[in-house]
Amino acid sequence: MVQLLIVIIYISFISLGLPDALLGSAWPVMYSEMNVPISYAGILSMIIAGCTIFSSLLSGRMVRKAGTGVVTVISVGMTAVALFGFSISPSFLFLCIWAIPYGLGAGAIDAALNNFVALHYKARHMNWLHCFWGLGATLGPYIMGASLTGNLGWQHGYRFISLIQILLTAILVLSLPLWKKQVDQTKEEQSEMPTFRIKEILRLPCAWQTLIAFFFYCSLEQVTGLWGSSYMVLKKGITPETAASLISLFYLGITGGRFLSGLLTININTKNLIRLGQGIAGFGVVLLFISQNTILISVGYLLIGLGCAPIFPSLLHQTPERFGKNASQSMMGVQMACAYVGSTFSPITIGFLTQKLGITWYPLFLLVFIGGMIYLIESCNYKQVRRTGD
Repeated sequence: MVQLLIVIIYISFISLGLPDALLGSAWPVMYSEMNVPISYAGILSMIIAGCTIFSSLLSGRMVRKAGTGVVTVISVGMTAVALFGFSISPSFLFLCIWAIPYGLGAGAIDAALNNFVALHYKARHMNWLHCFWGLGATLGPYIMGASLTGNLGWQHGYRFISLIQILLTAILVLSLPLWKKQVDQTKEEQSEMPTFRIKEILRLPCAWQTLIAFFFYCSLEQVTGLWGSSYMVLKKGITPETAASLISLFYLGITGGRFLSGLLTININTKNLIRLGQGIAGFGVVLLFISQNTILISVGYLLIGLGCAPIFPSLLHQTPERFGKNASQSMMGVQMACAYVGSTFSPITIGFLTQKLGITWYPLFLLVFIGGMIYLIESCNYKQVRRTGD
C-alpha cells in the first residue's frame, strides 16, 4: 500500500507540472483571438502567481484541518475546473477569473505534497518527484503544440489537460484511505500538529536565511530560462533559432539531473548534494561568461541545469530536519511562497536592469543568486552544527 501511494504521488507531480508551461505555449494564438495586447500574458501570470503565494501561506492550516490527501484532492480538482474554464472562456476577463482557482489549487498542492514526502519518504523520492514534475512541464506544451498543429485550437489543449486532471482527481479520491494509513503508521496525525503564524515561523532559527535562499534559487532558475536566449543572441551572436534550441539544454539538465540526484542520495547526504549542485551551476555560469564557442555555451547551460537539479528538492527535504516535524508544514508553505515570489518578480526586475545596464550583466546576476544561496545555506549549516552537533 505504501508503494501504491508513492506511485500516486508521482503521478500527482506530473499533473502539477502539466499546466505550468501551457500559457506560454498557447499565448501567441490566444492573445490575437482575444484581441488583447501580447503583454497581457503578464497580467494572467501575476494573478496565478499571487493566488499561488496566498494558498501556499495557508497550506499549513488547511493540511492540519483536512489532511494532505483531502487538500490534494481539492487542489487538483480546482486546477481541473480552472483549466476547463480557460478552454471555454470567451474573453480575457473570463481568463482572469479562472486564473484565481488555477493559482489557488497549484499553491496548496505543491506545499502539501512536498511536506508529506519530506516527512514520510527518503530524499531520493523528493528528487525523483521533481523530475516527474519536469516531465509534466515538458508534456504540457507538447499537448498544446499538437492541438495547435492539428488545427484543434488552444481550447482543445486546455480541455484535454483538464480531462487528465479530472481523471487524477477521481484516482485521488479513491486513494484517500492510503494517505490516512501512511500518516497513522508514522503516528503523525495532522490534526494534532500546531499551526504556526508567519511571525512565529520567522522567529525559528535560520528561518529567514532559508526563505531568502529559496527566493534566490527560484530567481536563478527563472532568470536563467527567461533571459538565456536573449543573452546568446545579443551578446554571443548566436541566431535566435539556435538559441531557442540551446536553452532547452538547461531544462534537460534540471530534469535529468534530478533523476541522477535521486541515485546520488544513496551515498551523498543532502547538504553535500546542495554544495555539489551549487558548484556545478557556478562553473556553468562562468563558462557562459568567458566562452564565445557555441558548444561551450551549450555545455554551460547544461551544467547550470544539472547544478540546479538537486538544490530545490534537497532544501525542501531538509525542512522537517531543520525546523522540526511540527513546524514543517507551516514552514513549507512559507518556503513555497518565497520561491514563487522569486520566480514571479526576479525575471521582471532582471529584465529591467539588463535593459538599463546591458545584457552583459546577465551571468553576473546569476552568480549573485548562487553566491547568496551559498552564504545563506552554509550559515544555516554552521548554526545547526553549533546548536545540535549534527
